[in-house]
Amino acid sequence: MRTNLRIGEILEERGYVDARQMQEALAYQKEHRDKRVGQILIELNFVTEQQVLEALASRLELEIVDVASQQVDLEAVAMVNKELAEKNLFLPLSVTNRTMVLVTNDPLNYFALEEVRQQTGCYLQILLSEEKSLRQAISYYFAEVGAKQAATEANAGFGADDFDDLDLTELENVDEEAPIIHLLNSLVERAIKSNASDIHIEPFERQTKVRMRIDGVILEYVALQRNVHQPLIARIKIMANLDIAEKRIPQDGHFRVRTESGYVNIRVSLMPTVFGEKAVLRLLTSSGQLDYPDQFGMDDDSYRKFLPMLNSSNGIIYITGPTGSGKSTTLYMVLEYLSGRMLNIATIEDPVEKNVPGINQTQVNPVAGLTFEMGLRALLRQDPDVIMVGETRDGETAGISVRAAITGHVVLSTLHTNSAASSIVRLEDMGVETYLVANSMVGVVAQRLMRKVCPHCAQEMETTPEEREFLGENIETVWRGRGCAQCNNTGYRGRIAVHEIFTVDAALRQMIGSHASMEEIENYARERQQMRTLKENGIRLVADGVTTIEELAKIAYGS
Repeated sequence: MRTNLRIGEILEERGYVDARQMQEALAYQKEHRDKRVGQILIELNFVTEQQVLEALASRLELEIVDVASQQVDLEAVAMVNKELAEKNLFLPLSVTNRTMVLVTNDPLNYFALEEVRQQTGCYLQILLSEEKSLRQAISYYFAEVGAKQAATEANAGFGADDFDDLDLTELENVDEEAPIIHLLNSLVERAIKSNASDIHIEPFERQTKVRMRIDGVILEYVALQRNVHQPLIARIKIMANLDIAEKRIPQDGHFRVRTESGYVNIRVSLMPTVFGEKAVLRLLTSSGQLDYPDQFGMDDDSYRKFLPMLNSSNGIIYITGPTGSGKSTTLYMVLEYLSGRMLNIATIEDPVEKNVPGINQTQVNPVAGLTFEMGLRALLRQDPDVIMVGETRDGETAGISVRAAITGHVVLSTLHTNSAASSIVRLEDMGVETYLVANSMVGVVAQRLMRKVCPHCAQEMETTPEEREFLGENIETVWRGRGCAQCNNTGYRGRIAVHEIFTVDAALRQMIGSHASMEEIENYARERQQMRTLKENGIRLVADGVTTIEELAKIAYGS
């Protein structure tokens, strides 16, 4: 490869830029010496990134690839310094017979490439990729390597010692570069980069397993030596301000970590087991990709039905669904939307999962006597316009909520029910008077999360007769993921919310007051309000290739 080529020359040869534009770009570079000419030409809109890549690929006889679809060998990644890779934007893919396949955005960065050669002792085979996907891949794979290396170091550092009599004082004053601290930091970083919702640290007789929940599915990540477990749990307790000497009872706490995009709150739950304390770290972050972010994660039809509910002057709105269906995420998006209005908004939560500017948030504390019931009674004396009750768990909380809704407040809350219509039955089961339910309720949103087909390994398949019977005869093909590095070989990447929404109008109030059945309420909502059920919305997503029949079956109640 020639080492005296310049990107400007290559682009001029292909007619993408002229001499005047190059002069302007070079003048701009004198004021921004940290930027390369190619980057400047793109920023000035003289060329597109694709044009730059095509020109480089043609002149240097290189291949342009989608780095997200490439298989990546972590051992190759570990051979290169992370800071060097992030600064110069390249990612090793593999090493074979001292030849390293390297993806970069700038093959003319000869000094950086030479440094890689010096570090690895390998001949470089260069591939090209777009900047955005390359940055994401670098961030993800170096986080993966860092966590694996930290686990290896911890296993080596603690493998020979017995920590049954751990010196807690020493652990509290441990160096920031200590293996245990490095291990916890690396596990959290990896979880954030892979959009995991939970980290499970589970002790067994001979080892401790670390598993992560990604897109709603638990995946095994790494195994730690048994003697690493107690120091790791103690470090988590220190971070969460918990009692590190107490091992006999459950403990709950939280801490937060700083990332490139801000702070991530982490909720900690500890539970004693036969072989020690199990820790579950819930990552309360919204950094993951969200479909329809400006519409509370709802499609156009659901958004049109839901938005008028938020303009009500009083009444209660329920978000329903099982654990892990994204109810809290939806509520926080609604709160952020309402916080822009001239309203006094207060919440009572267990726990406070996300801090929302401009909103008064209270966390329940049963030990001190601050329950949902007591907190809600107190909030009503705080002159609120909008009240958010994190979860309606019992009859007393439900009763106070509906009375607050009737007396001029907007109340937002969640319920654990299988469908929108069943929430009415659930409230009646809690002991709330039917007339209160009928007169307080504005509407109900039932929500589920479905895993999306991985776009990097998706393939179209014909439906079987059984599948067409389930989906409808007009759906002849569906999409499934084969499994690749980008989706941890699951065939899925990311999740999408599906909703079932109905508004309580005058006719529905009368039906609720006369003890109409759940089926009657649902039929009315479908016929008069054109409500689409969770299953019907799921079928549309399957037909569009967004998700699979297997995911649909999880929300269709086997029907």
